[in-house]
Amino acid sequence: MESESGAKKIKLYYGGIFLLTGLAVLAFSFICGKSYEEILRNTIVSLIISGTVIFMLLDAYDREGGFAYDNSIHRDRFVAVYAVLVILSCLLSLVPNQFWPYMALFVILGLFSNTEIGLVSGMGFVIISVMLEDNGNYSELFMYVLAGMVALALLRDLKENTAIGFPVAISLMLQAVLIVAYNVLFLNRSLSISILILPIMNIMLNLVILLIFLNMFGVYVLRRTNDRYMEINDTEYALLSKLKEQNKDEYYRAIHTAYIAERIALGLGLNDRAVKCCSYYHRIAVTDGKTSWDEVKHIYYDNHFPDEAISFLHEYIAPTAGKVKTKEALALNLSETVIASVMYLVKKDKDVKINYDQLIDKILEKKETDGELNDYDVTFNEFSQMRKILKKEKLYYDFLR
Repeated sequence: MESESGAKKIKLYYGGIFLLTGLAVLAFSFICGKSYEEILRNTIVSLIISGTVIFMLLDAYDREGGFAYDNSIHRDRFVAVYAVLVILSCLLSLVPNQFWPYMALFVILGLFSNTEIGLVSGMGFVIISVMLEDNGNYSELFMYVLAGMVALALLRDLKENTAIGFPVAISLMLQAVLIVAYNVLFLNRSLSISILILPIMNIMLNLVILLIFLNMFGVYVLRRTNDRYMEINDTEYALLSKLKEQNKDEYYRAIHTAYIAERIALGLGLNDRAVKCCSYYHRIAVTDGKTSWDEVKHIYYDNHFPDEAISFLHEYIAPTAGKVKTKEALALNLSETVIASVMYLVKKDKDVKINYDQLIDKILEKKETDGELNDYDVTFNEFSQMRKILKKEKLYYDFLR
């Protein structure tokens, strides 16, 4: 979790963007020659928007997985973008509204926080631009909020191998249609070549912003998460090396469990990196007598584990009663039980002959009988595949001797 100094810094950031929003809108309202009533309205509305966004940011931090990607660790990203867009939203009021690049800005805000915060903050910036315009009205909100919502929905779950061509094309096409519709339906212009100039320029601007941002996002966020997995999933990582020094049995149990769990995850198309990570670290402090989530969670935060890995670890170590558990959790559960059973039998007698098929069947049948599988989001077919994968690793189990 954050240190006291880190938490204080974030509070200062949030307080700063709250004041910046109000002061920037107040100043631009004066510059634009608004009446005192309009200045008061604009300032109050901007503060309400900013306050709502800050409330959502604080709420997201208090919830497990409240932020997308690693934004819970790097919350300064959103703060920096928000501060820039406060000024930009004011300046855009001086530009023809059909040239506003809000579709791309919605995506940036969402990917640096989460979908809901991106939507609310993006809508807030559109409102600020409309209020500061000479003749702003609801039609511009309709045009840009709808386009931003669709773009954000299409591009919210990016991964390293996500193909962005189709989502970007759909988003740009919708933006173009909405701008043309704005001209025809709200401005009562006749459809002609001349009214296509600004939509084309708008699309080009949004495309350039999106391509630059998504490329940087892939390099500095998505690949960084992958690099982090490569570091912590290394058997020589500091935490695992320390476990090996303290308790070799626990270390090898983690290593062997991770191998089997990863095989299952790959076989079923699950999140194999997170499964491997959870297999290594769900018992990382057991030699110190620490097994509860509250006792060990600081280890994961201090070592900057990816958010999804922390979420899986939390689910496995301290499952929420009545909540459906993931397939990843079941893969780890089965792998750990099988590995622990084999290691126990071998430790008792190194020469023991083990019928692995029979052992695995007994373990899985007991879990079915005890109702352990009822809480997992798994089909009969997927469970059957897990059984087959476990049985395929007979040669590996012999390696445990």
